[in-house]
Amino acid sequence: MTGSHLGKMLSVVSALLLSSTGLAVAQGVPEISWRVENPFRLFTDAADSEVHRATYQALSEDERRHPILAAERALAERHPEGWAATMFRNTCWNVAKNRFSCAEVPDYSNPKAHKIRADIQGIPDPQGVDCTWLTAPVGGRQRGAAITVPCDTAVALDIPYPGGAMISVEVGGQKVAEANAKIKDLLIVGFGDSFGSGEGNPDVPVRFSRERTADYGLRAAGMKLDGYPARVGDWESIGDRKFITENAQWLDQACHRSLYSHQLRAALQLAIEEPHRAVTYVGLACSGAETTFGLFLRYKGHEWVPNPPDFSQISAAAMAQCGNVEPKAYDLPEAYHMNEKVPELKGGLVLRKCDLERARKIDLILLSIGGNDIGFSRLVANAVLADQSSLRSLGGWFGQVHGFSQAQALLDVLDDRYKSLNRAFHNILHLPWSENDRVILTAYPPLSVMEDGKAVCPDGQAGMTVLSDFNLSEAKAREGEVAATRMHDVMKASAKTHGWTFAEAHRKDFQGRGVCAGWSDNAFNSADDLRIPRKVDGKWVPYNPADWRAYASRQRWFRTPNDAFMTGNFHVTQSALQTVMKNQGYAWVQLLLASIYSGAFHPTGEGHAAIADSVVEKARGVLAKYGSGGQSDGKRAER
Repeated sequence: MTGSHLGKMLSVVSALLLSSTGLAVAQGVPEISWRVENPFRLFTDAADSEVHRATYQALSEDERRHPILAAERALAERHPEGWAATMFRNTCWNVAKNRFSCAEVPDYSNPKAHKIRADIQGIPDPQGVDCTWLTAPVGGRQRGAAITVPCDTAVALDIPYPGGAMISVEVGGQKVAEANAKIKDLLIVGFGDSFGSGEGNPDVPVRFSRERTADYGLRAAGMKLDGYPARVGDWESIGDRKFITENAQWLDQACHRSLYSHQLRAALQLAIEEPHRAVTYVGLACSGAETTFGLFLRYKGHEWVPNPPDFSQISAAAMAQCGNVEPKAYDLPEAYHMNEKVPELKGGLVLRKCDLERARKIDLILLSIGGNDIGFSRLVANAVLADQSSLRSLGGWFGQVHGFSQAQALLDVLDDRYKSLNRAFHNILHLPWSENDRVILTAYPPLSVMEDGKAVCPDGQAGMTVLSDFNLSEAKAREGEVAATRMHDVMKASAKTHGWTFAEAHRKDFQGRGVCAGWSDNAFNSADDLRIPRKVDGKWVPYNPADWRAYASRQRWFRTPNDAFMTGNFHVTQSALQTVMKNQGYAWVQLLLASIYSGAFHPTGEGHAAIADSVVEKARGVLAKYGSGGQSDGKRAER
């Protein structure tokens, strides 16, 4: 150490000592600040968490009233192809094993330590002065190694969890500051259906050629199914191997689960807005899931994949609670069918359950379920398929078609399904009966309601010109909204009965942003064009498909069939189509899959962000009630 360096250090020490006696207050008192380096533990790269944290930090005070929606718009501006494309493979979701695990984040479900970034302010003239950082884990474990760096440099420290550690900083052998670093790690589990999984919003949307077109046959039948946007790639025919390799990509392909899911965005927001908090997120929602086949019983997902989910969502959550230990399987033939009101659960029900002393306590359950239980997709099909449509006969592919009376019969037993689910949360996942409000049930947004909250989308094909069989009926859309309102009332009443938290503030925000938003001349911008590109006389109308931006800001917060074709573009292999349809003349059914099974009538990325803001608002209140949440005290699950 040079004489000048030593002299400066002594001067700093003297100034600090004077400050501590109150004789030199101008410089202030040194203070340690710290934050969790990677607060959203699903991301294996802390830089991905930092992108979202920095985006949140840059929001204005007004934007922070709806921070997730504001952040989604900011990210979409910076990433025209979508921000998730660079992050979705760097996660602790193991695609091959269908488990939450990764080498980069050991003990994902039950962390033993967190890395933090710490710095110190209030050092007089810190340049050229060294600070020595020391950590003393709470509980008498071995002290961390001393780290000496310039005082104006941040340090990375490993902090044991859940006990935490005392951090101290020394200058010239004198302690000048200390802080108690104790991380609050939340376990948040997402259950549910396509509205929970993020359906309609693949992490990597399909990319289209600027020149090539795709044809779907049936010219002899008078249907002009040619001149459609074609995927990039050197494929030869629709559905061949090279064609399928250009599918949209998802965090979980079988379930169409993506980073845009409102459940994931809510958990991510809770992670980045509190510097001393981390979130362990277990997202299990799967497109097409019901309370029965999905949450209780195994459901193989929405898209055909070699390794579909091998456990129900409840069992998968129990496995996450147990970490690296395989939980026991319990045969429960009589526990959950509610006096045969849920007959699917009578007999043959086997669930995994982690032992109480090992199970990690769940801090929040985010729940989106009920729509498939009452066959809401069938109501949508009834509203958008022309009366003479041949698609009405393809029930298994489109989810069948029914009206209000059929939906009403299913609504009458919806609360019994919620009651069964509530019992499982307590008896299988060890949620304390006194803490039911940790379950946040999310309301479905209105699909076709106009700005006044009363009118619905008018008759027509706006946003649905991808296939001539689509033709929205205002009368049937109104009938569907009546059923949706009735479902909303049942959901709200059930949440109150079971003591759950109900998130519904977003429903009003969706008014005027439904599936037909932008059909008039009042569209916000060019991204609101509802037409699908078609090549006519050698020219693309109304725009080149290669210029489609799935995550551009739009007036509509629902994917239309046209949008779904341009975003998800789901197709199956030729062999699968022939096997299921048993008729090669049905090649045009690929067009149906590309426009419906790709997320039509589901929220956009902006829509999910708006829903997530509603969920987060409720979640903050729940966590505040329990002391801001997180197992900082290391407690396991309690009955």
